[in-house]
Amino acid sequence: MLFVDSHAHIDGEEFDADRDEVVARAREAGVRAILNVGTGDPHGENLKRAVALAEKYEGIYAAVGVHPHDARLFDESAEARLLKLVKSSERVIAWGEIGLDFHYDNSPRDVQRAVFARQLRLAREVGLPVVIHSREADKETVEILREELPSAKPGGIMHCFGGSAAMAESVLELGFMISFAGNVTFKKAEPLREVARSVPLDCLLIETDCPFLTPVPFRGRRNEPAYVVETARFLAELRGLDVSELGRVTSANFARFFGLKLS
Repeated sequence: MLFVDSHAHIDGEEFDADRDEVVARAREAGVRAILNVGTGDPHGENLKRAVALAEKYEGIYAAVGVHPHDARLFDESAEARLLKLVKSSERVIAWGEIGLDFHYDNSPRDVQRAVFARQLRLAREVGLPVVIHSREADKETVEILREELPSAKPGGIMHCFGGSAAMAESVLELGFMISFAGNVTFKKAEPLREVARSVPLDCLLIETDCPFLTPVPFRGRRNEPAYVVETARFLAELRGLDVSELGRVTSANFARFFGLKLS
């Protein structure tokens, strides 16, 4: 069976003690590609660490960007560092995760909006697709995407989708992929499952968002890329598919979207 974890954070300190083993377990589980997403202070080493990880391991790629939590730290220096990173390595295949988070509001909302829009423009200028984080900000996220990414290219991924059916329809119209994480398996996630049933198969991706959102039956443990198989298993049953078919389709979607050949 073949799987792709389209969003992970295995460069973080949670994996410092056993990162090689985590990558090996993912390969053993059939995970042939991982998109590792760098987050954190754009003036620190976080984003560089994500790129270095992708350059070290076969089958791992990187995305870099300023998360809405850290939007208050975005400035000309951060922008210059990001541009240097995305141009320095072919392993950087996306800009993100970027977007809006009106749940925690770790950065002021007006700052989040401005930094989100700016990063969408930067991604468009360098020709990279975007990875979007949106929490309790469906309307505002879609409005900014429509304004800043009017065409389907280079497009993007709605990561760890948790929005409404209307939001899903809107981003699909913009040419986006929609990715589901382990939270779709949670007991109280029926509204999310309704959306997961309706997303066209050729626009569907799966992810872990590890070390967060560990899927059933491993809740309570640290999440890791090998567990993306459980999310695939759950979605396959939800859609009336065999898990191997769900894995094949979502892997093909990832490869097609990024123009990659998976080994």
